[in-house]
Amino acid sequence: MNAPSNYSLTPTVGRGMVAGRPDIAGTRHMASAGHYLASLAAFHVLEDGGNAIDAGVAAGLALGVVQSDLVNVAGVAPIMIKLGKTGEVVTISGLGWWPRALDPTLFQREHDGHVPRGILRQIIPAAPDAWLLALERYGTMSFGEVATSAIRLAEGFVMYPLMADYIATFQKDYAEWSANAAVYLPKGAPPKAGEVFTQPDLARTLRYMADEEHKASAKGGRVAGLKAARAAFYEGDIARAITKHHEANGGLLRMEDFAGYRSAIEAPVSMKFNQHTVYACGPWCQGPALLQALSVLDPDALKEMGHNSTAYLHTVTEALKLAFADRERFYGDPRFIDVPIERLLSPEYAAERKRMIRPDEAWQEMPPGGAIEGYPRPRASTGDPQLPLDTSYACVTDRWGNVFSATPSDVSNSSPMVPGTGLVPSSRGSQSWGDPRHPSAAAPGKRPRLTPNPAIAIGPNGEAMPFGTPGGDVQSQAMLQVFLNRTVFGMTLQESVEAPRLASFSFPDSFEPHTYLPGKLMLEGRLARSALGPLRQLGHDVDEWQDGTWRAGAVCIIEADAKKGLHVGAADPRRPCYAVGW
Repeated sequence: MNAPSNYSLTPTVGRGMVAGRPDIAGTRHMASAGHYLASLAAFHVLEDGGNAIDAGVAAGLALGVVQSDLVNVAGVAPIMIKLGKTGEVVTISGLGWWPRALDPTLFQREHDGHVPRGILRQIIPAAPDAWLLALERYGTMSFGEVATSAIRLAEGFVMYPLMADYIATFQKDYAEWSANAAVYLPKGAPPKAGEVFTQPDLARTLRYMADEEHKASAKGGRVAGLKAARAAFYEGDIARAITKHHEANGGLLRMEDFAGYRSAIEAPVSMKFNQHTVYACGPWCQGPALLQALSVLDPDALKEMGHNSTAYLHTVTEALKLAFADRERFYGDPRFIDVPIERLLSPEYAAERKRMIRPDEAWQEMPPGGAIEGYPRPRASTGDPQLPLDTSYACVTDRWGNVFSATPSDVSNSSPMVPGTGLVPSSRGSQSWGDPRHPSAAAPGKRPRLTPNPAIAIGPNGEAMPFGTPGGDVQSQAMLQVFLNRTVFGMTLQESVEAPRLASFSFPDSFEPHTYLPGKLMLEGRLARSALGPLRQLGHDVDEWQDGTWRAGAVCIIEADAKKGLHVGAADPRRPCYAVGW
């Protein structure tokens, strides 16, 4: 199968602007992140001589400040890296696990099978360990150097509309805990766009880690310093503050949990699609769902259908339903359950599943294969899809061929902040199930099934394409559509990102209370005006989103050809994402 004739890494010139922004092109390096200040933090590090890993960590730490409503410094941070020297692709899980003290029957026995809001959903914070591991193994700079922007931003940045609106939407939730309210409801009300927003406790936490690093590195060098920064979090004052808060408030995290935690460096899973090889993290997250959806799609058939035609939208939706049905049935922490990932990604299995896509009829509920023998079918819900407990994303490429892709996350409104730290320990327990029969049931030492899933695709000439997005269950769906826009239909990167999207919700939501909306399909307004009626005739329960809604994801993407020295970046205007390069 051949790539479309207009497929080129070089941005198309002279065809007229279709996208609202241009592709950003450079010859040295590129960063694209979920907030423009995070992209700028990465760019500063690149300009100071750091590599893509140094810059990616700088962006991730900055996102934990300028998007601390959606990303916590003490949250999760799954990372994917392609090494320029060897071409190897590795992942760092950046996902904590349940405390040792958890009784696996607790949520079934006392909370009707649900993981409740509050301190009980907090798991071991993984992001600091993941960032420091990435720096130690693949970076060149110190923690203090890459954290400089994050510390300065914690001392104050200008509040922007999306964050202000998000905090206002969840005002009652922030008000539930005094430490959260003190930061996010200054003077008793949500901050307004245009005001300077400060997080002094968070600045002190980051500076403490940098100071401990500096003292150790003066004697033992860079690696000794990084280990000291890690010890400051996992063995020192920060861990003690978190565990003391848990002990006093009915939480489960203890010092032994922090002492025993390490992020895993794991091989990715991959799928060949057309002329690209797409890499995803393992089935401890939803990453393989992107690959499974691709496995049942034929690029030539999609192109013949026409971009965003009724047939195309129907086919893509049904492919996503099949992938998410398998996510529901099989995915979970492979250290605890047997996930048949080789079978799920095999051509033979894809052929079986592909036959379940009916061109003239939609599956009006989660397709067969989503039910577990002996496990009850999920109960259907009604209404609109729930707001995702959201995320962000950052990717970076450099002149040495290194590629960085990460999806840091964890909100600040669903569980309590630890007073004096500026940290809300990872509330990712909200993505476990209280029912012990579910493959992602909560258990001591087990990781929840994560929605954040960074990706990297390698193109026909070796060009690297890191991409990802926030959006909960919308993540893999938005990533799939942007990837198809680019690789099947030959759009420029920015056009690929800005094109209107759909999102299915015909499966249990990854977040508590795991809402299940059979047949529900959301279309952005431009799609709905042309396809809403025909898709309803096929059996889809279609509703409309406004054009450019932040709920449809916010994809950031780069294509880099190290041989040519060309880097092209794009960022989604649905949120304050920007690409910066030179």
